[in-house]
Amino acid sequence: MIKRIFLAVAVAVAMAGCSSVPLNDVPVVDKSATTVPGPAGGGTQSSVAPVVTDSAIGTTQGPANVARIVYFDYDSYVIKPEFQSLIEAHARFLKANNGRRVNIEGHTDERGGREYNLALGQRRSEAVRRALGLLGVPDSQVEPVSFGKEKPAAPGSDEAAWAKNRRAELVYR
Repeated sequence: MIKRIFLAVAVAVAMAGCSSVPLNDVPVVDKSATTVPGPAGGGTQSSVAPVVTDSAIGTTQGPANVARIVYFDYDSYVIKPEFQSLIEAHARFLKANNGRRVNIEGHTDERGGREYNLALGQRRSEAVRRALGLLGVPDSQVEPVSFGKEKPAAPGSDEAAWAKNRRAELVYR
Protein backbone atom coordinates (compact mmCIF):
# COMPACT_ATOMS: atom_id res chain seq x y z
CA MET A 1 0.00 0.00 0.00
CA ILE A 2 2.78 2.43 0.90
CA LYS A 3 4.57 1.57 -2.35
CA ARG A 4 1.47 2.49 -4.35
CA ILE A 5 1.09 5.81 -2.57
CA PHE A 6 4.77 6.58 -3.04
CA LEU A 7 4.55 5.69 -6.74
CA ALA A 8 1.45 7.86 -7.20
CA VAL A 9 3.14 10.81 -5.50
CA ALA A 10 6.29 10.36 -7.58
CA VAL A 11 4.28 10.30 -10.82
CA ALA A 12 2.30 13.39 -9.76
CA VAL A 13 5.49 15.30 -8.90
CA ALA A 14 7.10 14.32 -12.19
CA MET A 15 4.05 15.41 -14.16
CA ALA A 16 3.80 18.70 -12.28
CA GLY A 17 7.45 19.42 -12.96
CA CYS A 18 7.05 18.73 -16.68
CA SER A 19 3.94 20.85 -16.99
CA SER A 20 5.61 23.91 -15.45
CA VAL A 21 8.05 24.31 -18.35
CA PRO A 22 6.62 26.86 -20.81
CA LEU A 23 7.33 25.47 -24.24
CA ASN A 24 5.93 28.43 -26.17
CA ASP A 25 7.89 31.14 -24.37
CA VAL A 26 11.13 31.72 -26.24
CA PRO A 27 13.68 33.68 -24.21
CA VAL A 28 14.84 36.88 -25.86
CA VAL A 29 18.60 37.20 -25.99
CA ASP A 30 20.39 40.22 -27.41
CA LYS A 31 23.00 38.87 -29.78
CA SER A 32 23.79 42.11 -31.54
CA ALA A 33 27.44 42.69 -32.31
CA THR A 34 29.46 44.97 -30.14
CA THR A 35 31.54 47.53 -31.94
CA VAL A 36 35.01 48.86 -31.47
CA PRO A 37 36.65 51.88 -33.11
CA GLY A 38 37.30 51.17 -36.77
CA PRO A 39 40.25 51.90 -38.99
CA ALA A 40 41.66 55.40 -39.49
CA GLY A 41 38.97 56.15 -42.07
CA GLY A 42 36.35 56.19 -39.31
CA GLY A 43 33.33 54.02 -38.78
CA THR A 44 33.11 50.97 -36.58
CA GLN A 45 34.30 47.45 -36.83
CA SER A 46 32.77 44.28 -35.39
CA SER A 47 34.61 42.71 -32.47
CA VAL A 48 34.50 39.34 -34.24
CA ALA A 49 38.01 37.99 -34.81
CA PRO A 50 39.11 37.97 -38.45
CA VAL A 51 39.35 34.71 -40.33
CA VAL A 52 42.94 33.58 -40.81
CA THR A 53 43.40 32.33 -44.34
CA ASP A 54 46.12 30.08 -45.67
CA SER A 55 47.78 32.99 -47.44
CA ALA A 56 48.03 34.82 -44.11
CA ILE A 57 49.70 31.78 -42.53
CA GLY A 58 52.05 31.37 -45.48
CA THR A 59 51.20 27.73 -46.17
CA THR A 60 48.91 25.93 -48.54
CA GLN A 61 45.74 24.13 -47.58
CA GLY A 62 47.56 21.10 -46.30
CA PRO A 63 50.48 19.26 -47.88
CA ALA A 64 51.10 20.18 -51.51
CA ASN A 65 50.23 17.65 -54.20
CA VAL A 66 48.68 15.19 -51.74
CA ALA A 67 45.10 13.95 -52.09
CA ARG A 68 42.72 14.73 -49.25
CA ILE A 69 40.18 11.91 -49.66
CA VAL A 70 40.30 8.37 -48.28
CA TYR A 71 37.81 6.02 -49.95
CA PHE A 72 36.21 3.04 -48.21
CA ASP A 73 34.56 -0.20 -49.23
CA TYR A 74 30.82 -0.71 -48.80
CA ASP A 75 29.72 -0.84 -45.14
CA SER A 76 33.36 -0.59 -43.99
CA TYR A 77 35.54 1.82 -42.09
CA VAL A 78 38.80 -0.07 -42.62
CA ILE A 79 41.46 2.09 -44.27
CA LYS A 80 42.77 0.39 -47.39
CA PRO A 81 46.56 -0.01 -47.79
CA GLU A 82 46.65 2.26 -50.86
CA PHE A 83 45.73 5.24 -48.65
CA GLN A 84 48.54 4.71 -46.12
CA SER A 85 50.96 7.05 -47.94
CA LEU A 86 48.27 9.76 -48.09
CA ILE A 87 47.75 9.53 -44.34
CA GLU A 88 51.50 9.53 -43.69
CA ALA A 89 51.92 12.71 -45.79
CA HIS A 90 49.16 14.48 -43.84
CA ALA A 91 50.67 13.31 -40.55
CA ARG A 92 54.07 14.74 -41.53
CA PHE A 93 52.44 18.03 -42.50
CA LEU A 94 50.44 18.30 -39.27
CA LYS A 95 53.44 17.47 -37.08
CA ALA A 96 55.55 20.07 -38.90
CA ASN A 97 52.75 22.67 -38.64
CA ASN A 98 51.44 22.18 -35.13
CA GLY A 99 49.30 25.33 -35.40
CA ARG A 100 47.22 23.82 -38.20
CA ARG A 101 43.98 21.98 -37.56
CA VAL A 102 42.10 19.52 -39.75
CA ASN A 103 38.53 18.30 -39.79
CA ILE A 104 38.06 14.74 -40.97
CA GLU A 105 34.63 14.58 -42.55
CA GLY A 106 33.16 11.09 -42.78
CA HIS A 107 30.66 10.37 -45.56
CA THR A 108 28.59 7.41 -46.78
CA ASP A 109 26.61 6.50 -49.86
CA GLU A 110 22.84 6.90 -49.91
CA ARG A 111 22.01 3.34 -48.91
CA GLY A 112 20.95 2.76 -45.31
CA GLY A 113 19.09 4.84 -42.76
CA ARG A 114 20.12 8.30 -41.62
CA GLU A 115 21.28 7.26 -38.13
CA TYR A 116 23.19 4.26 -39.45
CA ASN A 117 24.99 6.37 -42.04
CA LEU A 118 25.85 9.07 -39.51
CA ALA A 119 27.39 6.40 -37.27
CA LEU A 120 29.29 4.82 -40.18
CA GLY A 121 30.57 8.23 -41.31
CA GLN A 122 31.76 8.90 -37.76
CA ARG A 123 33.57 5.54 -37.65
CA ARG A 124 35.31 6.40 -40.93
CA SER A 125 36.46 9.79 -39.66
CA GLU A 126 37.56 8.23 -36.36
CA ALA A 127 39.56 5.57 -38.25
CA VAL A 128 41.52 8.29 -40.08
CA ARG A 129 41.98 10.22 -36.81
CA ARG A 130 43.36 7.10 -35.12
CA ALA A 131 45.73 6.46 -38.04
CA LEU A 132 47.04 10.03 -37.78
CA GLY A 133 47.36 9.62 -34.01
CA LEU A 134 49.41 6.45 -34.42
CA LEU A 135 51.76 8.50 -36.62
CA GLY A 136 52.22 11.10 -33.87
CA VAL A 137 49.57 13.73 -34.63
CA PRO A 138 48.01 15.00 -31.39
CA ASP A 139 44.22 14.76 -31.06
CA SER A 140 44.10 18.53 -30.46
CA GLN A 141 44.87 19.09 -34.15
CA VAL A 142 42.21 16.71 -35.48
CA GLU A 143 38.42 16.84 -35.28
CA PRO A 144 36.44 13.91 -36.70
CA VAL A 145 32.88 14.70 -37.86
CA SER A 146 30.24 12.81 -39.79
CA PHE A 147 27.90 13.98 -42.51
CA GLY A 148 26.54 10.50 -43.28
CA LYS A 149 24.78 10.57 -46.62
CA GLU A 150 23.93 14.29 -46.45
CA LYS A 151 26.75 15.62 -48.67
CA PRO A 152 27.28 13.27 -51.61
CA ALA A 153 30.33 13.90 -53.78
CA ALA A 154 28.70 12.28 -56.79
CA PRO A 155 25.00 12.22 -57.64
CA GLY A 156 23.45 8.98 -58.74
CA SER A 157 22.32 5.61 -57.52
CA ASP A 158 24.90 3.33 -59.09
CA GLU A 159 28.12 1.74 -57.90
CA ALA A 160 30.31 4.44 -59.48
CA ALA A 161 28.53 7.20 -57.53
CA TRP A 162 28.34 5.17 -54.34
CA ALA A 163 32.09 4.44 -54.46
CA LYS A 164 32.88 8.18 -54.62
CA ASN A 165 30.53 8.92 -51.73
CA ARG A 166 32.06 6.38 -49.31
CA ARG A 167 34.88 8.62 -48.11
CA ALA A 168 36.61 10.62 -45.42
CA GLU A 169 37.81 14.08 -46.45
CA LEU A 170 40.62 15.97 -44.73
CA VAL A 171 39.63 19.63 -44.61
CA TYR A 172 42.18 22.08 -43.19
CA ARG A 173 41.02 25.11 -41.28
